[in-house]
Amino acid sequence: MSKENKNLKVLVVGCGNMGASHAKAYHTLPGFEICGLVSTGKSKEKLNEKLGGQYDLYTDFYEALEITKPDAVCISTYPDTHEAYAIKSFENGCHVFIEKPLADSVEGAIKVAEAAKKANKKLLVGYILRYHPSWEKFTSLAQEMGKPLVMRMNLNQQSHGPKWTVHRNLMKSLSPIVDCAVHYIDIMCQMTRSKPVQVSAIGARLTDDIPEWNYNYGQLQIRFEDGSVGWYEAGWGPMVSDNAFFIKDIFGPKGSVSIMAKKAGAAGNSDNIDAHTKTESIKIHHADLDVNDEFSKADEWVDLTDEPDHQELCNREQRYFLKAITEDIDLTDATEDAVNSLRIAFACDESVKTGEMIRLD
Repeated sequence: MSKENKNLKVLVVGCGNMGASHAKAYHTLPGFEICGLVSTGKSKEKLNEKLGGQYDLYTDFYEALEITKPDAVCISTYPDTHEAYAIKSFENGCHVFIEKPLADSVEGAIKVAEAAKKANKKLLVGYILRYHPSWEKFTSLAQEMGKPLVMRMNLNQQSHGPKWTVHRNLMKSLSPIVDCAVHYIDIMCQMTRSKPVQVSAIGARLTDDIPEWNYNYGQLQIRFEDGSVGWYEAGWGPMVSDNAFFIKDIFGPKGSVSIMAKKAGAAGNSDNIDAHTKTESIKIHHADLDVNDEFSKADEWVDLTDEPDHQELCNREQRYFLKAITEDIDLTDATEDAVNSLRIAFACDESVKTGEMIRLD
């Protein structure tokens, strides 16, 4: 941290949805101090106005890095800039918080991880569900259902207006299943604690608004070493159905665990970022049968009281980022998990494009 200031000076790069949420966290939480906002468009002006208009604004990241000399950099730009921005930040002696995905290639992600290690600085990847107590509960309950597990998840977004603009821009570099699936692949790996051995995936290009090589709907399947299997689907765009767009459902030999987000999963919420992390209730179903092959236990409902909204989840991420820096917490395992989930997502992307099943090393 700066010698003259006990606060961590943070340069916020990217001022869209996630960048704005992280900036609000830095603006309000003790221990942080924003030293500049960076974006190529007008989002930095809009964000600065919301935060009281007190921050210096920059269009060029490299110039901002040189002028502000931050202790840490928060990168929430489009994925094709992640690798270069992160490595430059480490070379300048900064800690880095970076939104998922870590990079737009596996090789790039590995280079970022190596740069963090070389600089002896902290790298924290924005896997927001890791900071959600309800998702932690969902994961631990899934682990009680025995093996193998069947994991069914999706997040389809009927996006329009500004959110469709964001999705179109994202799809200049990544497909929805690479961008979003890393979250849920990470959750599946945590639930099984087993090695993914094989993936297959399909995709469809439903609009000419995206590059010819990309697709705005994808569905992937993963087979794990312990026999567990999982699928995830993601579609973006104004044509996407919002029927059953929010499925988070796990079952194993002993029963099933399901997120029942009645309000968040309602029609019209599919592109609502606040709804994406909602759990509201978890339904636990027991497979135990009596002598008549009828269920011997009633279904249980876990109503969740600690249900942070999207902003509070970002606050928790940033509190942990600060804690990792001040207490020198080893983030190596979390970084390896981020690289691993991205490797699996890109294998799925390869499967879509080749029509082949991909075996993982």
